[in-house]
Amino acid sequence: MGNSMIAACKNGKFSLEELDSYFPVRTECQADVPKTFFRPKVGKTLSERRWNAAFSKEGYLDIAGVLRRIQRGGIHPSIKGAVWEFLLGCFDPNSTFEERNELRQRRREQYAAWKSECQKIVPVIGSGKFTTNAIVTDDGQPTEHANTSSDAQDTNSALPVDNGVCDKKVIQWKLNLSQIGLDVVRTDRALVFYENQANQAKLWDVLAVYAWMDKDIGYVQGMTDICSPMVILLENEADAFWCFERAMRRLRENFKCTTNSIGVQSQLSTLAQIVKTVDPKLHQHLEELDGGEYLFALRMLMVLFRRELSFVDALYLWEVMWAMEYNPKIYSLYDNTREQLPELVYDVKVNDKQLKQYGKFERKKVRAGATKQNDALAIFLVASVLETKKKRLMKEAKGLDDVVQIVGEITGNLDAKKALNKALKVHRKYLNKVKRC
Repeated sequence: MGNSMIAACKNGKFSLEELDSYFPVRTECQADVPKTFFRPKVGKTLSERRWNAAFSKEGYLDIAGVLRRIQRGGIHPSIKGAVWEFLLGCFDPNSTFEERNELRQRRREQYAAWKSECQKIVPVIGSGKFTTNAIVTDDGQPTEHANTSSDAQDTNSALPVDNGVCDKKVIQWKLNLSQIGLDVVRTDRALVFYENQANQAKLWDVLAVYAWMDKDIGYVQGMTDICSPMVILLENEADAFWCFERAMRRLRENFKCTTNSIGVQSQLSTLAQIVKTVDPKLHQHLEELDGGEYLFALRMLMVLFRRELSFVDALYLWEVMWAMEYNPKIYSLYDNTREQLPELVYDVKVNDKQLKQYGKFERKKVRAGATKQNDALAIFLVASVLETKKKRLMKEAKGLDDVVQIVGEITGNLDAKKALNKALKVHRKYLNKVKRC
């Protein structure tokens, strides 16, 4: 055990230096990154020792025990990637080591096959570089930049393109590649990890292959914020892809946009209904300010508070939410379909022993007699933020711009743990009011 670990055990916390060593920030960016509130705590945070002890000799995982620990104190940085694969449904806790190794190998082969398809069309994919230049016009014709690839420093190298006739979805995929590149350059740029061009290219490759595989969604700005942590936490690119793919099952509808609606609209509508139920006066005030559609909350819901929190706090928030929302049916649903995660129909006959396999938030929904999954914890998290800002919103907000400014002040000042506790209280209040209606 290292000196820092010994010190951590003595004071019940892991040192700030140890935490920062996992996700170091570039020196010149130190003053610009949001404050980090999360600190792993011995006895509360899921540690590597606790994680390894949660598996049986054959490899079966005690998911109930793991969920309890995560809900208390998050996951230690050294094992986040491995634990996330279970939280997101990549693996079934009721599988053996051997079964998971075989599945992982099959998935790596599938990713390699998709990536190979992409490379045949745009050979820069998998080269360790990426493009920020448009390589085709809207009608699919090669641009003047079609034979150049640029990295973050805008250096150029050869980029051959295919000469075949492309259908509309392939053209759109090619058009997306430059936007992915531009977003990759901007994503988590304060982290030392992305000083390495190969790591930026890895993020670009994963998103390029995902956009190829899921042509109905393709690529939408914001996906880099979701994908980046997976690329950082999971060394193997294919494993990072599948972790991101599973996360997108939950978020896919948020990114589905048409000329008439935005993908996250249904969640914004649910948010409006929740606030109207738990705090009618606040909802009415927001409506009078032309904020009744809650578009000011779009970014928070779409990328799960990535922009409002430090990198470390965002990871903590996500894993605790996923643990609280964990449903043992997730794996079988994911394994049988590549479409959006179907609505989970709740079985009111679930007994107490079975309920231990569910996250805290899911258990409450089952016990409340919920019949389907229609309100994610993230929505209650936004509602809790509005509750904490209620006095200022009621007193100072004279227009929608004021609402945006007041709510926006949470950036860099939001304690994820406190916000989650508040969100659970709002959820409880909501359930009680709905029950009385």
